[in-house]
Amino acid sequence: MTATVASHRKPRQHPLAALTGGGSRSARTARTAATLALAGAATATATGFEGTAQAAHRPTPAQVKDRVDALYQEAEVATQNYNGAKESADTAREELSRLQDEAARRTRKLNAARTDLGALAASQYRSGGVDPAVRLLLSADPQRYLDGAAVLERTGSHQATAVAGYARRLGSVRQVRQRAEETVERLADTEAKLKKHRVTVVHKLGAAEELLHRLTAEQRQRMAARDGARSGPGHHRTGRGDGPLDAIPGGAGAAAAAQAPSPRAARAVAFAYSALGKPYVWGATGPSAYDCSGLTQAAWKAGGVALPRTTYTQISSGPRVNRSQLAPGDLVFFYSGISHVGLYVGNGQMIHAPHPGAPVRIAPIDQMPFAAATRPA
Repeated sequence: MTATVASHRKPRQHPLAALTGGGSRSARTARTAATLALAGAATATATGFEGTAQAAHRPTPAQVKDRVDALYQEAEVATQNYNGAKESADTAREELSRLQDEAARRTRKLNAARTDLGALAASQYRSGGVDPAVRLLLSADPQRYLDGAAVLERTGSHQATAVAGYARRLGSVRQVRQRAEETVERLADTEAKLKKHRVTVVHKLGAAEELLHRLTAEQRQRMAARDGARSGPGHHRTGRGDGPLDAIPGGAGAAAAAQAPSPRAARAVAFAYSALGKPYVWGATGPSAYDCSGLTQAAWKAGGVALPRTTYTQISSGPRVNRSQLAPGDLVFFYSGISHVGLYVGNGQMIHAPHPGAPVRIAPIDQMPFAAATRPA
């Protein structure tokens, strides 16, 4: 029964055979053609999806600009952290050098005192005895006579007074050396932070540069034009591209300086105008290049005022000023983290060092999120 049923069962056909009418040569040819057609259609569909995916992931120039601006702002934060760490490291190095000089000076005095005590001990030995205080110095661990210095001083003898004085000198040398060791540790920690911030800055700026290279030269030019034309010490343009201002000096720069609330502020403004067109370099304080806080620090130094190095310390360099009361020379700060600063020059404009590829220029203060303003004293 089973064999009979099996003999009447039709062989299973491939789905393509059903479409093409059996297993003849013509059917096989049709099946091959259909297979190729389906494969081609699948390839075309996959290619279409891939092209769509690539198009979806290719950022527009506007998206590139937004991301580049964000990277520059992140790099600015890291730059200010770097500047702060560098300032701390420089201070620690200066302190270490001073402590090392002081330790050497006190050690020379200590050695001279020890020599005098040795001579005193030799004299006493030749005369038949050595003062107990001097024996203590020459035969015991230094810590013992340090602990007993006050007792020795109360004996009233010349020798005991000399030993106590030596003990004080030794103690002071130890204190200076201890401070020097602590400074060395602080310097090492600060230099580690310095390296970390440097790596962050380089990474952020490298990412921004990579994004910019995805644009055509024409797209980069249009982006630069929207950011503001390059400014120079002669004719220059504002951040809005409103047209040339008067030549410096005698034009806008002189007018802004005249409106400054003090002679110092006027000199700071004049310096900022003279820096127009100089390149932005992170960590730079001039005279050939600046970052944002390096420019404001140099400008106010020309005015006779020593500002700290970073944006987040410069903001405390004078009383706060309302935006409606800004005057030429005031420092204007941006972003919630106070990561960017410019020098106000009047008419809603500032001079600032924007970011790599953008030289020192005039720009409107509403170009970035305004945070606060300070008038250095």
